[in-house]
Parts: sequence; C-alpha cells; structure tokens
Amino acid sequence: MAPAVAPSKHAEYNSTIHPVGAGVGPRVDPDQIPSVVAVRELNQKYYTTHIYPTMEKLCPPVAATEYCAVDQGSSNPKFGRLTLCSVPASADLLATTHLPLGLVLQPFAKLRPDEQEIPVLDFGSQGPPRCNRCRAYINPFMQFAEGGVRFICNMCQFANPVPGDYYSPVDASGRRIDRDQRPELNLGTVEFAVPKEYWKVNPEPMRYIFAIDVSADAVNKSLPHLTAQAIRRALYGPNTGLPEGCKIAIITYDRTLHFYNLNSKLSQAQMMVVTEVDESFLPLMDGLFVDPEESRFIIEDLLDRLEVIFEDLKIPEPAFGAVLDVAFQALCKTGGKIITTLSALTTWGPGRLAFRDDPRQYHTEKEKVLFSAENVYYKNWGHKYAEAGIGFDLFVFPSTYVDVASIGMVCELSGGEIFYYPNFVPQRDGRRMIAEMTTAVNREIGYQGQLKVRCSNGLQVSAYYGNFYNSRPAGDIDLGTIDEHKSIVVMFKYDGKLDAKLDAHFQSALLYTTKDGQRRIRCHNFVAGVTTQVKEVVKFCDEDALLAVMAKESVQRMTSNLLKDIRAGINDKCVQILASYRKHGATTSSPGQLILPEALKELTILLLSLLKTKALRGGNVNSDVRVFSMRLLKSMPLDDMSLYLYPRIFGLHNLQETDGYVDESTGQFKMPAYVRASLSRFDEGGAYLIDNGQSCFLWIHRRANPNLLKDLFGPTVDKLEALDPYLNEFPEIDTALSRQVRNIMAYLQDRRGSKALSIQLARQEFDGAEYEVSAMMVEDRNNEAMNYVDYLCHIHKHIQLVNVN
Repeated sequence: MAPAVAPSKHAEYNSTIHPVGAGVGPRVDPDQIPSVVAVRELNQKYYTTHIYPTMEKLCPPVAATEYCAVDQGSSNPKFGRLTLCSVPASADLLATTHLPLGLVLQPFAKLRPDEQEIPVLDFGSQGPPRCNRCRAYINPFMQFAEGGVRFICNMCQFANPVPGDYYSPVDASGRRIDRDQRPELNLGTVEFAVPKEYWKVNPEPMRYIFAIDVSADAVNKSLPHLTAQAIRRALYGPNTGLPEGCKIAIITYDRTLHFYNLNSKLSQAQMMVVTEVDESFLPLMDGLFVDPEESRFIIEDLLDRLEVIFEDLKIPEPAFGAVLDVAFQALCKTGGKIITTLSALTTWGPGRLAFRDDPRQYHTEKEKVLFSAENVYYKNWGHKYAEAGIGFDLFVFPSTYVDVASIGMVCELSGGEIFYYPNFVPQRDGRRMIAEMTTAVNREIGYQGQLKVRCSNGLQVSAYYGNFYNSRPAGDIDLGTIDEHKSIVVMFKYDGKLDAKLDAHFQSALLYTTKDGQRRIRCHNFVAGVTTQVKEVVKFCDEDALLAVMAKESVQRMTSNLLKDIRAGINDKCVQILASYRKHGATTSSPGQLILPEALKELTILLLSLLKTKALRGGNVNSDVRVFSMRLLKSMPLDDMSLYLYPRIFGLHNLQETDGYVDESTGQFKMPAYVRASLSRFDEGGAYLIDNGQSCFLWIHRRANPNLLKDLFGPTVDKLEALDPYLNEFPEIDTALSRQVRNIMAYLQDRRGSKALSIQLARQEFDGAEYEVSAMMVEDRNNEAMNYVDYLCHIHKHIQLVNVN
C-alpha cells in the first residue's frame, strides 16, 4: 500500500443557527451537525486501505481508528501526539489561538504485527552518541558537518564532535554513507542498551508480589477463590507474559499478615503469621520469592487451598496499610510489581482511615477535600515506591465507601492502576476480574523508570500530567512502573521564539528496566512545522491530543477547585478557541453561522462528553466514583479516552451478512455500522452493544423480537425475563447471528486496553444498568447537562458575545 492523502481536514463546517432569544429557538437539524460516528467511520474506511506516513504533514488518524503507521524518522503517533502539528512561532501567536502546546506520550503503546518493531541498539560502554550541551540522543534529524566529523544537534543547534568509533564519511549532500545501516538515523523510535552508569541497582527479571485480602468481606465475595484463579491463569495460562527468571511471592492479610514459604523443596507451602501490624516485618526471605516454574506444585497447591483456609475465619478490617510496608521491605532493593486486592475500608493497622464521604459536602468548598488523600501515610508510600522502582496495582471490591482518594494515591504516584468493582457480584463480575488481573500481570511493562523530555530552543517543559512521582513541576519524573496502557501529558511553554524556517523537535527518553532485567533507554522523536499563521495552527490541530490535554488539566484541578468552576472553565476554553478562530482564521461569514474548523469540528460534542463523565458531571456522585474516574482520565491513553468519552454503539438486530467476518477484498475485519450516542437513535425492538472501553452493556428493548432472543441466547429464551441477570458473555449458539456476534466480541477483546470485555445486561425497564446506559448517551440531555444541539447553541451564543466585545 502506498501513502496517500488522508481525508480532508482543511475545510470549515458552517451550521446556520438563529440567535437565541426570547421566544426564538435554534433551528438545527441534529443529522446535519458534526458527528463523531461519521468521522470515525470515514477515518477507518480510509486507513483500511492506506498507511499513515509519519513524515507527511498530516494530522494523525482519529484515535479510535485501527491503522498502520510507517516510521519515517518521526515516531509512530501511537507513541506520542502533539496537540499542534504546526507549532506557533511565538508565545503571542499561541495565546491568540487559546490552544495548548502539549505532547501526549504512550511510551509502551502496542504496535500492530505489520508495523516496524523497535530495534535495540548497543553502543557498548560509552553509550549512544549525545549532544554535549542539551544531552539529546542521536536521532534522524541531527545533521553531519565538516565531512562527518561533527553533528549538529536538532534541539539546540550545538556542533558536537563525532566519537571516533561512530565516524562515517558523508556524500556531497552531507548524508552519511552508512545512514541506511543506522536505525537511529532512520527511525523515530529506538531503544539503547545502556552501560552501568545508568543502573540504579543491578537489573534483574521483575519480581511480583500478590497480596490477597482474606478478610470477612473478601471471603463473602469469593475473592480468595477468584484471585487464586487469576494468579494461576497469569502464571501458567496459555498467554503468560512472565519472563524467564522472574520471581513471585504470595501474601494474604486480614487483621494480620500471612507469609508463605514457597520453596520447591517443601511438600506444601509453610504459612508464617505476623500479628503486630503496626510494626510489621518480613519473617522470611529465603522461600518468599520463588521461580513460578520451579515451585509450581507448591504454588498451585496453595492456590487450591486459599479459600478453604480462610472460609471459617472471616476476620473483618483488612490491615491494608501494613501490606504497603512489608511489600516495600521485600522489593526496595530490586524494584518490582505489587498486585493487591481490597474489599473494605482499611480501619485497622497503620494508615487506618475513617468514613468521610458526606453527601452534605457535595457542591460545597469541602467537596474537593474528598478528592485528596486524608492520610499522608499513603502519599509518603507512593513517593517511596516510585523512587524504589516499584509499581502498585490495586483491585478494589467495595460494598460501601473505601476512600479511593487515599488508598489510590500509592497507585497514582507509583505508575500503577486501580481496578474498581462497585456492586461486585462474583457470578457476573468474576470472569472480568480474572481477565483483568491476568492482563495486569502479563502486559508490556517497564520498571525503575525515569522520563526526560527535551525540545527545541525557544521552548521548555512546563508541566507533566499522569501517574508518576514528580518532585519538581518540570523536572524529570520517576516511574515505579509504566505499562502499555498508560499515557503521560507533557506541556510546553516559550522561553524565546521559534524560527519559522526550521522545524520544532521533541524527544522523550525513558530510562527503564525491562521485565526480563535489561536496562534500556526508549527514545521517541517527534517533529512538527513552525508557522506564523493562526489558520495554519488550527488547521493542523490534533483534536484527540487537545482533548486529552484539556481532560487531564481539568481533573488535575479537582483537588483545588470547585467542580462547577472546572466545568465553567471547560466551556470558556471551548468558546475562546472557536471565537479566536472565527476572528483570526475563518473566512467572512454572517453572525448567524457557527464556524467550526474542520480539525476541531467534533470538539463541542467531545467536551460535552467530558463534562458528563463521572469525574466532572453535575449532581450527586459518590466521591469514590468521582476519584476513580478522575484517576482514569489522568492516565488513560488516547484510544481509550476517545471511547470513554464517546462510546462505540452498534445494533445486533440489524447486522449485515458480512458483519463479523474478514472482508476478503481488504483482508480487514468488518464491524457493524455505528450508532450515535442518543436513545432517539435506537430502534424499537432492537438490541444494542454500548462499549466505552471500560464497561460494555447489552441494551435490549422491552419488546424485543423473541426470535432475536433465541438466536442470541438459545431456544429456551424467548422473553427478557428468561435471561440470566448475571449474564456476562454470549453463549455459543449454532445460529448465524450468534457466530457473528461472538466474532465481533472476540475482535473487540483483542483490541481492548487494560479492561476486559464482559457484557452486563441492561434490559429496558428491567435492570438498574439501564441508568448507566442512559448516562452514556452523551448527545441526550442527562447528567445535569444539555443535549448536543442545545450545547452547540449555547457555545455559539457565547462566541457571538465574545466577538461583539
């Protein structure tokens, strides 16, 4: 496939709207306003038969698109996307547009099999060539001068001597003779093996600790049994991603801590109990960490007995804070990963917490306190974990409030993740929990990480957003771990001007240890043109990256600002961006027209979707739920965020014959046509899948055709009441529709992020989950926010006021 011009992003979209006044309403056809679904389908259709060339002056594909990119020197956009692919030459020009300049990084993004693998380069004890002034690493945009004896840094323009063992002659154009044999001079993304001076400690294969809550609430929810299944699948399943030489340990806890000697020479695991949790210690080291293959018999025997050991004890109040202490003692010298379950508020031992969620504080100055850690204990441990190269993943199964703001601080600062299961039902949610814990163990991950971002002269890093520890606002950030499902936003500000004749360059360098114990630097390089024109800046604005920056900036302020002020700030930013474009970049138009630049034509509906997330929406939302959504938005990558804000919806009752199968002409899997996020678009009697990348609901109309139900669920199901309310997957039925739907579900699961694809029933007028489906219809009026048409009119009215003033 040859590169070709992508779908046009250059035109303006004009929608005529009457000025809103007394007795006069907007005359807007909902079918004629910008549609996220239409743009996604247009992009997917194009990139089904075309590749994305990284050095063409094109905005990257829409984040939800499945595409193949060719690294031509600037990194694959899956690894990073600039908000502005045409960078303003000055701070004044950037301020005029009201757009932010940022880079959304996903260093471990998963590539397709047909994309360029990241080469690993070893330059020996001296390490890779670097600029002597700014310390940027060698990359495709460094120029060689004086016959090849000097290289000019693309970041700071400093002329550096070429190391003797790296010298190569150049041709008449200044191109190195060996350039084609040098991946670091051709590819935007490479990895460098690093010498010992880059080592914190001697690197070794990753160590994992599984800390299992066996308190009363956990046993009642079958968590020891389910966690044992998840560990078994992660360690010994068909797709295990554990490296050779890794070691694991298992700890259980209630009010006391239980350690297990898993030495392969024993006949069964030996338990050791620590009762003094306020002064906890490791009762053993020899036998605590073992090779999962060498001790397989001992480990599997313990997993088989876990539920039996604690089923009659049912001791309340898990001492979660003590787990943080002993796990750190076990991993502080090596780094590693901790995966923990928790079922209740931790009211016992160090770091004990109190129930502080009070609905009377909602919508007041005191509400923002609920979004911060109550106890500095958890923040301090988060700092220690990040500095020691330890990541912390937490699986929470609350029946009531558990203070996610406090306990989740360790996950946030260490680069880990929270998996949150409110109203957990083992029969319905157990399968999902097992799959997600397996993914957490086996996904691509690095630990003992440190990230540094460099940029062209005239720019400097101003801030970072994401899950990490950063002692200085714009300094290097420490990452206990970072995995393929995490993103980090880097913000830039001007300390001078950029030369419009030169490109703007950005380089991220992640120093980390691989799962199998190799110390490396992963380098990503990005390049963008420089312009002095407002219209050019907006024309090449990346809408998905812009939205990610605005989302992460907004939730970052939740601990210091009122939610209503944050929501107002999002609206104001939208108005400022569009009003500025109307004034400085758009062609002449009448006041009655709403002008949306092609690059940002879905911005209004996507910002409305952001306002309707559980983190930011109006109304009474449990603080644990808000904080979970807040942390999700802070760390999730662009493709996940795109779906989280605007879900993927399609009907099952009207599939075409070719849906759910590979198209022989293109070799691509054919998905059904998507539906816009409004209940008014649903057919009477229909069945729809609503997937936002985190949860997947099966909505079925109350008058669904019995034959449809039989085709999906079997001959005995001919009415909604006959469905199992805890159904979590489609049964294997020998019907054409069943085969299509199961193919589609398998396809979506393969492209899923950290959350497993498990359906939850939302039968109309039957299930409480119907409320969740309604809240996901972002084009409708809900969540104490306007519908899409009204919001467009609201934004247009305020744009007119700005332009009048």
